[in-house]
Amino acid sequence: MKLRRIHTLQRPAAGRNDLPPLLFVHGGYATAACWDEYFLPWFSRQGFACHALDLAGHGHSEGRENLHGFGIDDYADDLAQVVRGLARQPVLIGHSMGCVVVERHLERAAAPAAVLMAPVPPGGILGATMKIALTRPAFFDQQARSTRGEYATESLRTLREVYYSAETSTDDLLRFAPLFQDESRRALLDLSLLAMRFGRRLPALPVLVVGGEADAVFPPAILGFTAARWRAETAVIPRAGHTLMLDAHWQAAAEAIAAWIRRQG
Repeated sequence: MKLRRIHTLQRPAAGRNDLPPLLFVHGGYATAACWDEYFLPWFSRQGFACHALDLAGHGHSEGRENLHGFGIDDYADDLAQVVRGLARQPVLIGHSMGCVVVERHLERAAAPAAVLMAPVPPGGILGATMKIALTRPAFFDQQARSTRGEYATESLRTLREVYYSAETSTDDLLRFAPLFQDESRRALLDLSLLAMRFGRRLPALPVLVVGGEADAVFPPAILGFTAARWRAETAVIPRAGHTLMLDAHWQAAAEAIAAWIRRQG
């Protein structure tokens, strides 16, 4: 496993220190900064030490010039590297593609618990990609433009319809723009071929699967596939979209996750 310079954001626990640390793994097209708008400060105030990593080629981590050469196994190596550098084993919290990274890591290493937010289903992203292509054919061009910082009224409307709830404001969408970037073509191929991969035996650990009621990418009806794989509990956040950590209903998601982690003892 090749070691890379992996950038992390860290927020110490406020007050108490008996709760487990949390390590957040961003999804595709995102960076660690997506967690720092709401989740990291909020969980820190609840007494959790928080860490969020930029996967290779993302944000401030090494590898931007080689982004398209990184796959899910490389991202899992990045996660393992950060975990080894922490004083205590963290609860792992992934979003979308980040859930696949967490799951891949858990095939190789232990963790006290995991939270999978809007997870890529075990069958991969092909179904979701085809659905979006049929229902919103302009989306992929508009998404590519947005990662270059090009935003128009139609682009913002489409991004909100796919990734957020109707209550998420246009001002917030513009404010969130710097938190996103291009994604590795190799990683996207890995996600497309996920159903063809035979993974290792899955460990037994507490897992929570969280989805948004208004998620247009991976709707609540398919959360059960991931939950069954991990024998996990499931929580659906009312009215929330796919990008749960930035959505207008982010706090409901955060509260559900924090309450579940506390119940694990």
